[in-house]
Amino acid sequence: MRLKRAQTLISASRLGLLAVVGLLSACSGLSYYTHLAEGQYALLAKRKPIAVLLANPKTDAALRPRLQLALDARAYASEVLKLPRNGSYTQYADLGRPFVLKNVFATPEFSLNAVEHCFPIAGCVAYRGYYDAALAEGEAARLKAAGNDVYIGDVPAYSTLGWFDDPVLNTMLRWSDDELVGTIFHELGHQRLYVKNDTSFNESFATFVEQEGLRQWHAARSLPPGDSLRTQRADQFTALVLAARTRLKALYALDLPPTTMRERKQQEIEQLRADYRQLRDGTWAGYSGYDNWMNAAINNAKLLPFGLYHQWLPAFAALYAQSDRDWPTFYLGAKRLADLKPAARTAALEQLQASAATPAAAS
Repeated sequence: MRLKRAQTLISASRLGLLAVVGLLSACSGLSYYTHLAEGQYALLAKRKPIAVLLANPKTDAALRPRLQLALDARAYASEVLKLPRNGSYTQYADLGRPFVLKNVFATPEFSLNAVEHCFPIAGCVAYRGYYDAALAEGEAARLKAAGNDVYIGDVPAYSTLGWFDDPVLNTMLRWSDDELVGTIFHELGHQRLYVKNDTSFNESFATFVEQEGLRQWHAARSLPPGDSLRTQRADQFTALVLAARTRLKALYALDLPPTTMRERKQQEIEQLRADYRQLRDGTWAGYSGYDNWMNAAINNAKLLPFGLYHQWLPAFAALYAQSDRDWPTFYLGAKRLADLKPAARTAALEQLQASAATPAAAS
């Protein structure tokens, strides 16, 4: 999942990562197990080889170039970026809906720590995924009744880390070419390297692979640079939300009565909205692409996904530079980081982060 563009940013799109591993988790409950099994099977049953669709003259004319682009990106990912070469993204599935999963996020009322769900392979994650929207709503209602802040995010794409051949989905094709290509690079990055219980590492790694892969893709195909203005806005919006999270974290550390805490919490949320309006009407000259997100209800759970995709980007950029911009060498270095104990891994990433002396190092 990326967190850098207006629509994917606000929907927490990539946090569907390996939701299907609930299939292997006895603690998830039989009904949830059955639901995930049925949802994953239904998705796999809809797959059709892209090569067959392209050879069929009846294939929709608007769909055809997007599928060809996906195949081209898939080949480039393995040949140039040295990402896994398998059946993922060589097939297409139309799910007949605008999302593949609904993710339910929850936090305590006065905390930014997620109510986590743990699985044998993926480890603990900050959400629970549902193929069925009604089940997601039911889970959200249950968590809310327990006093938690709750947020439901649409998921247009996720990775099963190579357990299945993940298809290109109709939910991915509403994006721009760059977003489609970047999604394939990102999700294959997860297949290349994944660490249990370290979402920031996993998402920062995959996001770096995506961003650097896209830069090289543009250069190889003599395409103009990507939309730097959109990326800049997304980064500024993310910084705005992260600043609000920092203020809320400091607030929740105070020993205040619940009524006072609620009032102060709402004040911080309103400050976030005010800061956004200032950014929108000033620096952005009226660009309103984030208005819907900002005008809807905001709580701790809605703020959870922010920052996961950017925390270690400079560190991975520095590692790539130290690897002489060679992908296999870079992956070996990233694997060495992944093999460290959590505290040692964080220390090594911080050291790499500090070595990223210039913005150019972060590509």
